[in-house]
Amino acid sequence: MRLKAKKMDIDRNVRSATAAIVREQRVTRTRPALYGALLALLEEKLFEQVTVREITDRAGVGYATFFRRYPDKQALLHDVAAGEIRKLLAMALPILHTVDSRASAQALCAYVWGHRKLWSALLTGGAAATLKEEFIHEAQRLSTESSESWLPGTLRVVFPVSATVEILAWWLKQEKPPTVKRMAEIIDVLVVRPTADMSGKYRVP
Repeated sequence: MRLKAKKMDIDRNVRSATAAIVREQRVTRTRPALYGALLALLEEKLFEQVTVREITDRAGVGYATFFRRYPDKQALLHDVAAGEIRKLLAMALPILHTVDSRASAQALCAYVWGHRKLWSALLTGGAAATLKEEFIHEAQRLSTESSESWLPGTLRVVFPVSATVEILAWWLKQEKPPTVKRMAEIIDVLVVRPTADMSGKYRVP
C-alpha cells in the first residue's frame, strides 16, 4: 500500500510538473505571437482601427488568453514599444559619437519611415507622453557618463534623445512629410552637431 501511495504521489508530481512546463511553453509562444500580430496589423492600419479580436486571430491565440496577459490592446502596445524603443535607441545613441553623423541619422530616419505606422502609433497616439518618458529612461540606462562633456549629468542624453523624438513625431504627423534625406539633415543640424559641439568644445566658464 505504501509503495502504491508513493507511486501515486510521484505520478501526481510528474503530471503537475508536465502541466507547468506546458503552461510555460504556451506563455513563451504567446507573447511573441501577439507582438508579431500587432506589428503586422500596424503595417496595414492605424492602431485605433485594430481590435483585440484581429490581434488574437492573426496570432493564432485564444481571445480569452489575450486578457490573461494584457488588460487591453494599449498594454500590448506598451510591451511592444519597449522592444522597439531599444532597437531605435541602439541606432540613435551612436549617432552622437560617430564621425559620419549624417549617414547615421539617415539610417535612423529610414528605419522609422519603413515602420511609420508603428511609430505613428507610438509617438503620436494616446500613449505618446508615456512612451517618450520611456525613451528617456531607456536612453539614460544605455548611456555612459563622460567626464569630457560640458553638459551636466544625464542632460547630454536627455536633450538629444528628446529633441530627436519630437522631430520624428512632428515628421510622422505631416500630410506632406519631408523625405528621409531631408529629415536626416534636420536631425543632424538641429540636434547632433550642436550636442557634439557642446560635449566636446565648450566648457563651463
